[in-house]
Amino acid sequence: MENRNFAGDLQISKVNKWYPGDVHAVKDMDMEIKRGEFIVFVGPSGCGKTTLLRMIAGLESISSGEVIMDGRTVNQVPPKNRDIAMVFQNYALYPNMKVKDNIAFPLKMQHIGKTEREKRVAEVAQKLELDALIERKPGALSGGQRQRVALARAMIRKPGLFLMDEPLANLDAKLRTEMRREIITLQRELGVTTIYVTHDQTEAMTMGTRIAVISGGVLQQFGTPQEIYRNPANLFVAGFIGSPNMNVWDTELISNNGQHYLTLGNARIPMGKSGLAARGLQGPIKAGIRPEHIVPAAPDDPHAVRMKISILENTGREAAVFLTGADIPDMTMVTGADFSGRAGQEVYIRLKPEKILLFNTETGCAYGDVYV
Repeated sequence: MENRNFAGDLQISKVNKWYPGDVHAVKDMDMEIKRGEFIVFVGPSGCGKTTLLRMIAGLESISSGEVIMDGRTVNQVPPKNRDIAMVFQNYALYPNMKVKDNIAFPLKMQHIGKTEREKRVAEVAQKLELDALIERKPGALSGGQRQRVALARAMIRKPGLFLMDEPLANLDAKLRTEMRREIITLQRELGVTTIYVTHDQTEAMTMGTRIAVISGGVLQQFGTPQEIYRNPANLFVAGFIGSPNMNVWDTELISNNGQHYLTLGNARIPMGKSGLAARGLQGPIKAGIRPEHIVPAAPDDPHAVRMKISILENTGREAAVFLTGADIPDMTMVTGADFSGRAGQEVYIRLKPEKILLFNTETGCAYGDVYV
C-alpha cells in the first residue's frame, strides 16, 4: 500500500474500543481536528486517551467507527503508511546507536540516500540544539536531551501528524516546563497537526489550542482552554481542570419577590435577577465557583459569610486559603500574596454571584446561560 501524504485534517467518527472481558475502553468518540491545531487529550490514568491515540496511529485496532484523514477512512491503513510520527514517554531510542543514527533511522527505513540523510540530520539537530551531541549514544544523555533526540527523530520525517504520548512524564518539574515551551515553539514553527496525551491539566491548559477532556472512555468536553475553564460541561470537568479545585457544594435555589438566592449552609447568596426561574430551576442543585472568585469581605457586608482559616499556602505570587465553617462546606479562596490571615483566624468572604456555575444534581451536567 502506498504512503499517505496527510495534509492535516483528521476526523474521529463514532470510534469504539472493546477489550476482552467486556471492557469498553473508548466509547462513541467523535472529534474533528483541523490542520495545524495542537490538540491535547487529557484525563486520569486509564481513561482511554492513550488507547484513542494508538487507534489514530494504527497501533491499536478499532472495534467500530472510523478514523478519517483528509476525507479517507484509514482503519485498515498500516501505521507506516499514515504519514505520522510518534513520540513516546520512554523515548524509544536505540541504545547501541549514536544520536545521529537514531535521528536518521526513519529516513534510512525510507531508503533515503546518505547525503540527504546527513543534511536533514544536521538541520534538525541545529534546530533542537543537538549539534554537539550527535556522536554520543543515548546512555550518555540527560532525560531532556534524550527527549530532544526523540523529537528530532519524529521531525526529520516531516510528517503530516505528530502524536505524543506523555512525552514529558519522566522529566523533573523544571525540565518539563522548559520542554513544554520548546514543543509549543516547534509545533508553531512547523505548523504540523499535533495530538498530545497527558494526565497533567497544567500541560493541557498551557499547550493546547483545544483540549479534549476524557473520563471513562467518554469525551466529556472538547474546546479551548478558556472555554473549558470558564464553562465546564459537567462536574467532572469542573473538578479535573483547575488548581486549586473548583469549590462545589449542595445548595438550594430560593425565590422571593423576583429575587433568587442560593444557600451556602445557613447563609444566602443573592443571585440577582437571573434567568434561573425562567429556566425552571428550583429546589436542590449543585453550585460551583472557582477559588479566585471568592474574595475577602468586611464583617458588616450583608452578604459576607464567616469562616475560619484552616491552612494558608502562600507561594509569593498568590495565597491559597483553605476555609472551614460551622454548617458550611469547606471552601478554598485564592487571593493576593499580601493576604495577612493566619491559620485559626476567622475571616469573612463573599462569593461573586455572576461567577457561580450551576449543575444538575443527578446528571452532573452544567446549566448554561442562566443570567439574563
